[in-house]
Amino acid sequence: MTAQGIMSRLADALRAVPRTITLSLALPLALTLTLAPLPGAARAQAPATSKRFDYHLEPHRIAAGVYVLIGRNEDFSVANGGNILNTGFIVGSGGVIVIDTGPSRRYGEQMLAAIRRVTALPVVLTINTHHHPDHFLGNQAFPAATLAALPETRRGIEQDGESFNENLYRMTGDWMDGTERVAPTQPLAPGRRTIGGRDIEFLALDGHTPADLVVIDHASGTVFASDMLFHNRAATTPHAKLAPWLAALTRLEALPARQWVPGHGAVASDTAPIRQTRAYLEWLAATIREGAEAGLDMTEMLARPIPAQFKELAEVEREYRRSVVHLFPAAEQAVLEKGHAR
Repeated sequence: MTAQGIMSRLADALRAVPRTITLSLALPLALTLTLAPLPGAARAQAPATSKRFDYHLEPHRIAAGVYVLIGRNEDFSVANGGNILNTGFIVGSGGVIVIDTGPSRRYGEQMLAAIRRVTALPVVLTINTHHHPDHFLGNQAFPAATLAALPETRRGIEQDGESFNENLYRMTGDWMDGTERVAPTQPLAPGRRTIGGRDIEFLALDGHTPADLVVIDHASGTVFASDMLFHNRAATTPHAKLAPWLAALTRLEALPARQWVPGHGAVASDTAPIRQTRAYLEWLAATIREGAEAGLDMTEMLARPIPAQFKELAEVEREYRRSVVHLFPAAEQAVLEKGHAR
């Protein structure tokens, strides 16, 4: 095969794999390729002009003292620099609470500059809601003493942060220059407390990852649900367990919220992101279970059609393929174990 053909195969494999994966997963060769370090010459190349590294972050005020920076409903690319998520901040009388720091040092620095356009108050808490790289690789820009996360999230960042950083460099190029993994120093626990003059509550959930933090600002009724919710975008599942995720959605739906900030997609004033995420995950769980019980192989699973109701979700074809790779082997194993137990 020619060098051009090899690179074409590699590019196809990279586009088909999850954007966050653990080193312990036994995945096919295409997934292994995303974790193997590449020489600098093979990394995705971003434009050299510094102006091209501007994320154009604009804080959107969604309530008094509550701001969201909205990312694109896309996958990681050199074109978007990894700006595919929603981050946010809450301004209280005594300081600023930051909710996720983005995919790179550049993003974190530009986020802090955006906060400074709104307020000169100090950052008193910087939260990483979970350990996926687009939510913590901007940590360098914020005071180290303010970085906080659930203990399991901190462990995930310490364990997988460097490989995530390498993976994003391959996918987004020189946007990642100077980015290093910085783990949070403060352990967060669920509960309600006053922080920076705001009435804040933390919910410790799981399902999307082993530890998913939800942040509630009671004064405004705003719920920062992070990647527990996707709005008009297919959910990502590299570390997902669908049953607890669905149970967590039921818990979220019972909250007396006035607006919802999903991890990806538009802010909503109703529970549409919950209903949409639940419907997609229920279909995904049923599809994978039924395929395993029917004895389908992974190739047959990958070829299954997406229902019309989900066709309009951003990245649905790509995310479905990734989810089959993530979730189908365990479903097959469960069927085998059930058969042996009879």
